[in-house]
Amino acid sequence: MEFSNKKIERYSRQIVLKKIGITGQKKLLKSSVLIVGAGGLGSPIAIYLTALGIGKIGIIDNDKVEISNLARQVIFSTNDIGKEKSTVAIKKLKKINPQIKLKSFKKTS
Repeated sequence: MEFSNKKIERYSRQIVLKKIGITGQKKLLKSSVLIVGAGGLGSPIAIYLTALGIGKIGIIDNDKVEISNLARQVIFSTNDIGKEKSTVAIKKLKKINPQIKLKSFKKTS
């Protein structure tokens, strides 16, 4: 995997860490994570993993954003009330890091 100047600049704060470096960042970019629930824990985790450069992130959540979510689910805003959490989260995460692959999933019973 080639590392462009933009990738080096984006991930420079991680790359300079001895325990991560270019090799570790490449591993992160090749990694996949599935987040089950975009709530109080899932939404900030999704933001951080997206910013870190995890290559593929999936989010499963069948709930819709409610006003009571806004105090602790930091990825959502007032304009998101009534919308599907996983879909809204993916749209916002793409704005944070358009270089990674993001996908919304629905829970099946």
